[in-house]
Amino acid sequence: MPTRASDPLLQPFTIKDLTLRNRVVSTSHEPAFGEDGLPKDRYRAYHLEKARGGVGLTMIGGSAVVSPDSPPSFGNLLLYRDEVVPWLRRLSDDVHEAGAAVMCQVTHLGRRTSNYAGDWLPVLAASPLREPAHRAFPKEAEPWDLDRIVRHYADAAARCEAGGLDGIEIQSYGHFLDGFVSPATNRRQDALGGGLANRTAFPRRVIRAIRSAVGPGFVVGIRMSLDEDRPDGLIFEDALAAARRYVEDGIDFVSTVRGTIESDAALARAIPSMGTPSAPFLDFTAEVRRRLGVPVMHAARIADVATARHAVREGLLDLVGMTRAQMADPHLVAKVAAGAEDRIRPCVGASYCLDAIYASGDAKCVHNPSTGRELTLPHTVARAAERRRAVVVGGGPAGLEAARVLGERGHDVVLFEAGDQPGGQLRIAAANPRRRDLLGIVDWRVDECKTLGVELRLGTPAEAADVRAEHPDIVLIATGGLPDTSFLTEGAGLVADTWDVLGRTLRPRGSVLVYDDNGSYPALDAVEVMARQGIAVEYVTPERTLAPDVGSMNSPAYLRVFTEHDVRTTLTHRLVSVRRAEGGRLSATLRGEYAEREVQRTVDHVVVEHGTLPHADLYWDLLPGSSNLGEVDHDALLAGRPQRTAGNPQGTYQLFRIGDAVTSRNIHAAVLDALRLCRSV
Repeated sequence: MPTRASDPLLQPFTIKDLTLRNRVVSTSHEPAFGEDGLPKDRYRAYHLEKARGGVGLTMIGGSAVVSPDSPPSFGNLLLYRDEVVPWLRRLSDDVHEAGAAVMCQVTHLGRRTSNYAGDWLPVLAASPLREPAHRAFPKEAEPWDLDRIVRHYADAAARCEAGGLDGIEIQSYGHFLDGFVSPATNRRQDALGGGLANRTAFPRRVIRAIRSAVGPGFVVGIRMSLDEDRPDGLIFEDALAAARRYVEDGIDFVSTVRGTIESDAALARAIPSMGTPSAPFLDFTAEVRRRLGVPVMHAARIADVATARHAVREGLLDLVGMTRAQMADPHLVAKVAAGAEDRIRPCVGASYCLDAIYASGDAKCVHNPSTGRELTLPHTVARAAERRRAVVVGGGPAGLEAARVLGERGHDVVLFEAGDQPGGQLRIAAANPRRRDLLGIVDWRVDECKTLGVELRLGTPAEAADVRAEHPDIVLIATGGLPDTSFLTEGAGLVADTWDVLGRTLRPRGSVLVYDDNGSYPALDAVEVMARQGIAVEYVTPERTLAPDVGSMNSPAYLRVFTEHDVRTTLTHRLVSVRRAEGGRLSATLRGEYAEREVQRTVDHVVVEHGTLPHADLYWDLLPGSSNLGEVDHDALLAGRPQRTAGNPQGTYQLFRIGDAVTSRNIHAAVLDALRLCRSV
């Protein structure tokens, strides 16, 4: 492992007059933590944590908008409001005090938003071509539109400078500016259409206006697609020629993108998720750097320190974006500098951070619940004043997180896990080869538990007597759940579940009906595994779309499998019952949600996914001996105060359930349960 003095990642780098303390960047992205379109306290705390964690440059305002007719599509900051300046100043002052630089991405979203949001002004684009992802039909921008948008860009840049930022980054992939540059989206017949010189005229006008509106030391960069990777799109040589002209106009650095983002499938290629190669565009970026001659930044699935270090050491780029990696661990750089690389919480590439914005309104790391909750949940848990004896039962994500946090608090912790390996349902999900990186969530916690002195008793089922024999002060039941087939009116004993498929206890043959009444990953994982084995699969759901809880970053990989393997889909039908048919096959009755009719399917196997029911027998056995009778004081929980409820003074231990031992939920909910309960024990 390199020393601090020799580590390429930790070397300073200068852009214009700005010297960054290292080469690691949290690139521009929008976590949707703003309030009223402003970067208030929550937004500031999120970026301040990364600054304290050692990042060289943190970039705010992913797609911060410059005009009212660019309404936010995912919580974007509003740079056209003067009120943004003092909030930018507070953020920049705090980040600077912590040793990092800070910039903001600026944009006009163009057609990548909605006609039915904000002030309901018509969405604009270079040409009136609908964007598939956001579905707006845009108006072709008129000259007077362009005049005011140039002015809005310049005014937004000036506000960023007044707010104390070190620079800005212009966004030019999938938004308004690049809509002019790409032949795929520019069909204009005026002086802004046709050849490359015409197509770059408007972006160059914007760049020159920005450069005139800010001081000579203020950094102005651009994040742009250097190859749209589509038959009718912007090709590499033309993009490179455009970038050279932008540099002539005053651009100080280029952040490279390959691809475009106009559809879910394209977005997933440009921002690769798990199951794809690491850092797929490094060689592409190296060629840009070689031929462009200005500082180059890049971020796309560079999730681990070794890859980032390689990219900098070999001169493939100047600044390495580790954005999702620092959502998983905002102290990544500090751990590298301290020689504690092995303790970095890994980004597993789940892309829950992005999908959660659309599902729940803001970004969330799949296994770091403190990200975005810095005002209420710490990334580093302080040691407790008094050492206590804790027993955790269950080695899934909830149990492992509870054991880790209790260990970090300095408590004496023992964890019982019935299986030979920890992981619970996470290990089942990772049985889909494309999703095996999920095991990083388990492995990191196991390693942390060992470092913190937690005793892990694997292959050791726990009964109530085993728990009591430990003389615990606190007991946490994290035994998870078991597949729920109780919704069937008949035939629950005839069906298999997704655990059977992923755990390989079911060896399917012939045809399989997969019924998904959960709408999340398990059923799609089961379909993918079987389809790749050549099994004929029909996917049935009562929903009006496939797996609504699987977001746009993850759904393309599944949909590709559905397409390539001819998976049959039946929407808006509910599985009612299953009976044994002739020849040992199964007859499944489906009832339409929107019409009073039933249809039959005869198949070799029926696989159901209806979430889980708590596996909580041990909890009920231990309940009478607990001091709190299982009660959770929600006010104390949310305020970060210790649990003091004592409805049974004769009880000798506190007892709590967490994760799916409470009810069927996802990974993030499980680790959140554990962290916020255990941080105050």
